[in-house]
Amino acid sequence: MFASLLEGLSDAVGFVTGALLGFGLGITFGLDLFAPGYGTGSIVAIVLVGLGGGMGLQAARHLRARNQAQD
Repeated sequence: MFASLLEGLSDAVGFVTGALLGFGLGITFGLDLFAPGYGTGSIVAIVLVGLGGGMGLQAARHLRARNQAQD
């Protein structure tokens, strides 16, 4: 049970960290995620947040698998 909790928490931390990095990248490029309507800049910002979250999740899983293989 403790291993499942650790797995879920590490997945959540990886996803949120990646999504925040994607959000920050969008802000850096001047893209407004919360702009009214669905303009091109808003859609690109949404895609950056989604890609960042997915990449963060995969990175967390990769690191967890690498640490389990070392043990």
